[in-house]
Amino acid sequence: MALGVSPMRRRAFIKLIGGTAIAWPLAARAQQPFPVIGFLSARSLGESAPILDAFRRGLAETGYLEGQNVAIEYRLLEGQFDRLAETAADLVRRQVSVIVTAGTAPARPAKAATQTIPIVFGVGDDPVRLGLVASLARPGGNATGINYFSSEINAKRLELLHELIPTAARVAVLVNPANATNTSSMLASMEPAARALGLQIQIYNASTNREIDVAFATLVREKADALFLAPDALFSARRVQLISLAARHALPASYSLREAVEAGGLMSYGTSFADMYRQLGVYAGRILKGAKPADLPVAQSTKFELVINLQTAKLLGLDVPPQLLARADEVIE
Repeated sequence: MALGVSPMRRRAFIKLIGGTAIAWPLAARAQQPFPVIGFLSARSLGESAPILDAFRRGLAETGYLEGQNVAIEYRLLEGQFDRLAETAADLVRRQVSVIVTAGTAPARPAKAATQTIPIVFGVGDDPVRLGLVASLARPGGNATGINYFSSEINAKRLELLHELIPTAARVAVLVNPANATNTSSMLASMEPAARALGLQIQIYNASTNREIDVAFATLVREKADALFLAPDALFSARRVQLISLAARHALPASYSLREAVEAGGLMSYGTSFADMYRQLGVYAGRILKGAKPADLPVAQSTKFELVINLQTAKLLGLDVPPQLLARADEVIE
C-alpha cells in the first residue's frame, strides 16, 4: 500500500488510525455489552468480602455472573459517610443500570440523586419513614429492597445482653455521630427498651480510631458494666480494635455482626447479612431482567442469628445461662 501513497497522505492515514485507536476505548465504555450495577456502601473492602460473595450468589440465581453478562462498579467508602452523596451522584452520571445500596446510610443519598435509575436498598429502618417508598407492598417509585429490622433487633440484642449479664445495671452504648440516621433510629428504640429492663444507658460518641480509644478510656473510668456497640460500618471495620479494647478492660460487649464474635467478641445478635445480601442480588437481577422497582414489594429479613463465644465468656468469668446457650445459633468454644 505504501508504494502508491505519498508521504503526506501516509501521515494523514496514520493520524486517522491513531485517532481511532484513542477514541475506541471511550466508545466501548459508552456502549457496554452488558449492564452495570453500581454498588454503594460505607463499609470497607476487607470486611465486605463475605457479603459481596453473597450478593453475587443472589445475582447468579437470576442468571447474572460478574464479568460474563454483568459488570459491578464498587464504591466502598470505609466509613466516610460525608462522601455518600457525591458518590451516589457519580454513579448516576455514569448511567449505571441499577444502584444497590448496602446499609441505611447510603439509601437516602442514592434516592436523592436519581428518580429514574432503579435502586435496590438494604436498610435497617422503616423504608416508608425514610421516604424511600410509598408503602412496603407497593413501593411506587424507583426504589425497593430489603428491610432488616435494625431498630427491633437492637432492642432484642439489649435484652439478650441483660439475660447474659443480669447483674449489669449500667450499659455503655457506643455510636457513630457521623452516621446520623442510624444513630437516631437506634437510640429511639434503645431508650424504651432500657427502661423496660431497668437498665441505665450512657451514650458515647466515636467517629475515628482515636475517638474510639478516648470513648473506651472514658466509659472504663466511669465504670460501665457492659458495652453495646451500634450497628455501624465504622465499628464493623474497626472490630479488631474494639475487641482488643474490650478484652484489655475485661468489658463484656455485644456486637451486631457474627464476624465480631468469630474474632473474639463475646456475643452478637442480628440479621444474617449473608442472606440479606443474597436477597439484594436476587432483586437486582430481577430488575435487570425487566421488573420494575415500583412493583416489587419490600422484602423483610427472616433469618436472625445469636452467636456466643464461650471461650471469651470464660475469660470474663461469665457463666452463660443454659437456656441462652440452647437458643444460640452458634456457640464458639
